[in-house]
Amino acid sequence: MIVVVLLVMVAVIAVFAGAHWYVWRRLVRDTTRAGGTARRIGTVAVWTLPLLSVAALTSSRVGVPFRLEQVLAWPGYLWLPVLLYLVLWLLVGEAVRALWLRRAERTPAAGAVGAPDRTTADAESPGSSGRTGAEPPAAASAAPEQAPAPGSPSAVLTAPAGPAAAHEVKAAPGAPAPRPVSRRLFVSRVVGGTAAAAALGTVGHGAYGVLRGPRIKRVTVPLAKLPRSAHGFRIAVVSDIHLGPILGRGHTQRIVDAINAAQPDLVAVVGDMVDGTVADLGAAAEPLTQLRARHGSFFVTGNHEYYSGADEWVDHVRELGLRPLENERVEIAGGFDLAGVNDLEGEATGHGPDFARALGDRDTGRASVLLAHQPVVIHDAVKHGVDLQLSGHTHGGQLWPGNYLAELANPTVAGLERYGDTQLYVTRGAGAWGPPVRVGASSDITVVQLASPKA
Repeated sequence: MIVVVLLVMVAVIAVFAGAHWYVWRRLVRDTTRAGGTARRIGTVAVWTLPLLSVAALTSSRVGVPFRLEQVLAWPGYLWLPVLLYLVLWLLVGEAVRALWLRRAERTPAAGAVGAPDRTTADAESPGSSGRTGAEPPAAASAAPEQAPAPGSPSAVLTAPAGPAAAHEVKAAPGAPAPRPVSRRLFVSRVVGGTAAAAALGTVGHGAYGVLRGPRIKRVTVPLAKLPRSAHGFRIAVVSDIHLGPILGRGHTQRIVDAINAAQPDLVAVVGDMVDGTVADLGAAAEPLTQLRARHGSFFVTGNHEYYSGADEWVDHVRELGLRPLENERVEIAGGFDLAGVNDLEGEATGHGPDFARALGDRDTGRASVLLAHQPVVIHDAVKHGVDLQLSGHTHGGQLWPGNYLAELANPTVAGLERYGDTQLYVTRGAGAWGPPVRVGASSDITVVQLASPKA
């Protein structure tokens, strides 16, 4: 097992380093002149930003002050999605680059951009002159011919022969001759610049979606055992709030305002509320005291609570007015049972999910709704006759194409699906872990409306 973990770590480091080398090559080496200021600045940036990312990812685990976590979090976390989409857009640009250069080789063009193709190193080497490699030294030093007499036919200006002549630029006496921009350098700058703009635009739009707050999504779920009196019962499902060094009190307030505006009958917070201790984030969670629902607000732990001091957070959540369901169930007036189980991460400390305790010896003729952070426990829910499981955890993948990876580890990534007689609904979550960015998986708070066939 240790060998497998080490191999995975080596593979991750190799991919991470390889991505940075690729970005440096395409955005720095291929677009700047050797020894220039731009190349030095780009090189430092490309190899400094990953260090900030590693620092942001590890700072909370090594006990650095929370204020320093906040300083490291913005550049460190944001660089990760920027790197991802730089690589993806640059890979798209490879096809554009190849086609452009191939077409340009077949169509000679006038001007500096159409200069003969040379490698970037050749085009940028210090002391490089405007001569082509094929030009013999003797030709370069040959004495100029005597100028023709004014008015003679030979005085008519004609373009000199040879490919270099089209790019000949006259300089003022005593001034150094300007270096031409090779075709390859020009194409690299256009493709690289476009890829950078597209990556930054993608990340910027994704960050805006998170920082503005989640949107309300509405889903109707029919339950065969639900009595008529509970028809139309609305549960506001919110998961993966992820309060931390970036998302703070303002984020919580936006979520609370959205939930209250939806006027649910019950609020269910299904885990991963925080990424930090009560001491650091207690104040950020205070707006949860403003939640309003006729049948109250309930909470179950997620895996991140166990990274942040689950016992302290369960106590603090209770102080905020939410009722933690720690492998227990309550009867909701109107005709269904609401149960909650601890997250699987709690098994490491002996506080994992206990389905028998939460769902045992109940009236199986009543409809049941289970709050469980991770969708993977759906098979336990099916065994215990649960009618509806409400989960989060997946973020819907958060950053495309992360949804394809999420599908490998979860039975359902987002939305409503049926497993036997049990339905599973997975919300994408209201926040974001790590970078405050979502692409292809917008944040949401889902209002699940229960429907009775007897209505």
